[in-house]
Amino acid sequence: MSVDARPSPDSPGLSADARAATHESLEDYTLRFAPRSYRRWGPGVVATSALGGIAYLADFSIGANIALTHGTVNGLIGILVAAGIIFLSGFPLAYYAARYNLDLDLITRGAGFGYHGSVITNVIFATFTFILFALEGAIMAQGLYLGLGIPRWLGYLVSTVMIFPLVIYGMKILAKLQVATTPVWLVLMVIPVVYLVVSHPESVQSFFAHTGDSGRGVSFASAMLAAGVCLSLIAQIAEQIDYLRFMPPRTSRNTRRWWAATILGGPGWVLFGATKQILGMFLAVYLVATVPGAREFANEPVQQFLVTYEQLMPAWLALVLAVVLVVISQVKINVTNAYSGSLAWTNAYTRVTRRYPGRLVFLAVNLGIALVLMEANMFDFLNGILSFYANLAMSWILVVATDIVINKHLLKLSPKKPEFRRGMLYDWNPVGLVSMALSGGISIAIFFGAFGAAVQPYSPLFAVGIAVVTTPLMAILTQGRYYLRRTDDGIDLPMYDEDGNPSGETLRCCVTGLEFERPDMIASAKPGPNGEKQYLSSLALATDRTGEHVLPKE
Repeated sequence: MSVDARPSPDSPGLSADARAATHESLEDYTLRFAPRSYRRWGPGVVATSALGGIAYLADFSIGANIALTHGTVNGLIGILVAAGIIFLSGFPLAYYAARYNLDLDLITRGAGFGYHGSVITNVIFATFTFILFALEGAIMAQGLYLGLGIPRWLGYLVSTVMIFPLVIYGMKILAKLQVATTPVWLVLMVIPVVYLVVSHPESVQSFFAHTGDSGRGVSFASAMLAAGVCLSLIAQIAEQIDYLRFMPPRTSRNTRRWWAATILGGPGWVLFGATKQILGMFLAVYLVATVPGAREFANEPVQQFLVTYEQLMPAWLALVLAVVLVVISQVKINVTNAYSGSLAWTNAYTRVTRRYPGRLVFLAVNLGIALVLMEANMFDFLNGILSFYANLAMSWILVVATDIVINKHLLKLSPKKPEFRRGMLYDWNPVGLVSMALSGGISIAIFFGAFGAAVQPYSPLFAVGIAVVTTPLMAILTQGRYYLRRTDDGIDLPMYDEDGNPSGETLRCCVTGLEFERPDMIASAKPGPNGEKQYLSSLALATDRTGEHVLPKE
């Protein structure tokens, strides 16, 4: 990207905000398409970086709570049901992100929500990031307290503050961090579980015989309650996408590696997540069966691994490795939570106010909220929080996935190619907004018992079903009228190259004086000094408080 230091003489206020957003070493393409010139990583590096974000140990806590409450068989059914839904819904989203180099907010805009409508889903996603950050920070504080005697309140602070400098420079640093730490994390996590299965085969039988607090056998209601907790993590695909948007162009030479990386780093995260949940179930049942009083702490990952490590090595070394595992896991996921949260908050704020305060401001905001939640001891309310949140997250993800699969490709009522630029989209699209309101609203009412105890456990399934049905129904009722405000962006250059990838051709932005790639540009409604056509970038248009550059409706 070339830089012209001369600001636009016509829009000094706009130029200041827009130029701030172009400081990519810090902002990491917060508001827009990730250009080809920046995407220098191979598919394998991108996929590994994306999967580094699923190193979180909350899965072990989730699995432990499910096993202890609902029993092993019910827990396994719930985990597998949730994994299937998450994989199927995540696939089209991951493909669009990797193919068109957009984050999930930009995809959501043109997939049924509109330019301003996706602000609502941005807030939902930002909420997910600080909830999960707080959970992981609490787990790290447990490890620091157990290993070093650091008070938990101080551990919460340490686990928050240490993340900030790691996230400042975005993908450039995160890719290196995730690739470097993944082998150590895998070894520390897998070895103790393999040891237990091999050296204590009776633990496997005890695991499958465990019936949970209820003492009952197989129960579909219990399984669906377990699935509801797991489905709360469906929004994790948005964090995977924050990495996948940096995938290189797909060509005939790299198509296999490209697809493998997209699937593994995208919806494939749930295969690892479900495995960790099952391992968490296994370790928790083992602790309860072998350690007196373990029911009180069996859902704490540091305790799960500590007890297992102690059978392999001296107690002091077991404690060191357990703490190291917790710290590595917490850092790997919380850099992703902090990074994705900062992107989501900044994107929403900029569209609402037309001002760009900078991603680092909202990085601090996201970490501050997470710290407050940790100090409030939200870890004790993990299952309840996640079960409630699942209904909102599922509604959003399923609506977008359904719009891509059915409305775009089957009904052809939604534009097949993603659109995210201001002026090209309507501000609000009833297709996504109404569908999400119905799906989320009804499923939350079911979750709180509004329709009776008999259907209460099935609120996640209602969220999925309503979203899948209402999204195409709304598109049919509106005949797709509220997707595109315009079909012509005023630029004669092709949007895509011969392989169908976003074009790498560049145009100069009349506001910032910078060169931007074709997919990120749009013609200005305001002609130049000599009447010539002008172009500007999507981020410059996002901060246009006068609206003078916005093209008229066709």
